[in-house]
Amino acid sequence: MTEAVPPIRYAKAGGVDIAYRVVGEGPLDLVWVPGLFSNLEVEWENPVLYRRLASFSRLMMFDKRGMGLSDRNVGAPTLEERMDDVRAVMDAVGSEQAALIGVSEGGPMSLLFAATYPERTVALVLYGTMARFRRDVDYPHGIEDSLAQLHQIFDDGWGAGESLRLIGPSMRGDAQAREFFGRLERAVGSPGTMRAFTDSLIDIDVRAVLPTISVPTLVIHATDDQTVPIANGHWLADHMKDARFVEIDGEHAMFDLDQFVDEIESFLTGRRHAVTPERVLATVLFSDIVGSTEQAAAMGDRRWREVLDQHDVVVRREVETYRGKLVKSTGDGVLATFDGPGRAVACGCAIRDRLRPLGLEVRVGVHTGEVEVRGEDIGGIAVHIGARVAAIAGAGQVLVSRTVTDLVAGSGIAFEDRGDHELKGVPDSWRLFAVSA
Repeated sequence: MTEAVPPIRYAKAGGVDIAYRVVGEGPLDLVWVPGLFSNLEVEWENPVLYRRLASFSRLMMFDKRGMGLSDRNVGAPTLEERMDDVRAVMDAVGSEQAALIGVSEGGPMSLLFAATYPERTVALVLYGTMARFRRDVDYPHGIEDSLAQLHQIFDDGWGAGESLRLIGPSMRGDAQAREFFGRLERAVGSPGTMRAFTDSLIDIDVRAVLPTISVPTLVIHATDDQTVPIANGHWLADHMKDARFVEIDGEHAMFDLDQFVDEIESFLTGRRHAVTPERVLATVLFSDIVGSTEQAAAMGDRRWREVLDQHDVVVRREVETYRGKLVKSTGDGVLATFDGPGRAVACGCAIRDRLRPLGLEVRVGVHTGEVEVRGEDIGGIAVHIGARVAAIAGAGQVLVSRTVTDLVAGSGIAFEDRGDHELKGVPDSWRLFAVSA
């Protein structure tokens, strides 16, 4: 039986119709305050994030005025008008108090709401956001450069998934991600609508209200956020009482949701999601196209997508040939698992050799260790080690950990010692070996 999609309803904020959706029946009311992108229909095509949040809350989602399914022709809203939207949705649902999750440019409005309506705000969660958009003598963390890049995207790539080059560059080569974000861009608003929105942001500055906020606050920021650099998150947490800062892996767009939701659930409820992951020994393989950004620029988007499609076919075939499991695309490469390290090494070499005729050089990292299986995805320290090994590998190189060489002893695979390396975020020193060509 197909699971029912939560209906979209409308709340009146003054004379403006605000589209909203309610998911879950948990004891905590939670309002998702969106960033620049907002379309309830398209976002529900991938509802994993919202269902996770709704597992411990009654989650209220809405499209801001002027965007998505809400009234469009109302101009760029002020912070005050956007606070009216949140109050209207809460009133329509019968919510007296709620925690707010302010994402990206939704953060400043969430901060202002908590300061203005403390009786209706039980907690704040801020992700990838800032107190001010423009640099100042006492605030060197402005994001004018990101806004300028957005305007360039509005001019030459809006509707084709080009927002990924700013908010999720590691996924820009993923055809499925580009297709989804292209549809989301078109559904959010026209280039002219988006220019008006971003132009209205540049002078926003909520630094003065931070000392007046008394609710517990969690500030989450991704390490590799290029849109809103992490210094903005640190500044926020440092200038708010009762604020806790958490750094997570990733970019501005959230593709790995587990840690993000786990931190929110723990902060708001005092517990983490009750998932007992299956732990298994596996060999992980990461591959990555070398110089993908430069090649994409040289070929153009259309030709580069054709090459990536060919890459995907080759990689999928080789993973299947060596009895592996393709876990996911990482943008310009893949993550795969194998039940034997010898097959993983052989697969890495085959991928490298089969892609060369396409003009693609790849780097491959292989490591064996215990992984956590969470549905179709995997996690754990072994996955991080595999990714770091791949990052160190050179063009055309299959680089492996000492664990792999020990396990394939006697297989006839020859290795060259590449010495000890420090792997970012991983304790101790790791001895790495390259498969002999």
